[in-house]
Amino acid sequence: MNHNAIVTITNLRLRTYIGFNEEEKSKQQDIVINAEIHYPASNLCLEDNVDSALNYKTICKNIISHVENGQFLLLERLTSDVLGICIDHPWVTYAQVKIDKPHALRFADSVSLTLSYKAPLGEQK
Repeated sequence: MNHNAIVTITNLRLRTYIGFNEEEKSKQQDIVINAEIHYPASNLCLEDNVDSALNYKTICKNIISHVENGQFLLLERLTSDVLGICIDHPWVTYAQVKIDKPHALRFADSVSLTLSYKAPLGEQK
């Protein structure tokens, strides 16, 4: 039986240097990351075998490290980098990352960018 596991990271709140205005380059800003990662769930995973599951804690730690230690001009670059971390494991068949930049526009709660990846049909990375 084929099962699809979906790991969701919800509202990961971090601070980083994001933007190209002078103020943005010198002051960290809040960002909010949401990620969804799909992979095939083997029977071993469903039987509680740790080695057969995707380690979402490692993925999250890698995202935190990259974001907090980085400096980004564009939201597109940051989102692309985070998506790259999410699809780094060969089991991943689909991933989507949405990053919000709160208060980026005067009359809006936030600006966000979403990027996704889908493995070619029938194959994993």
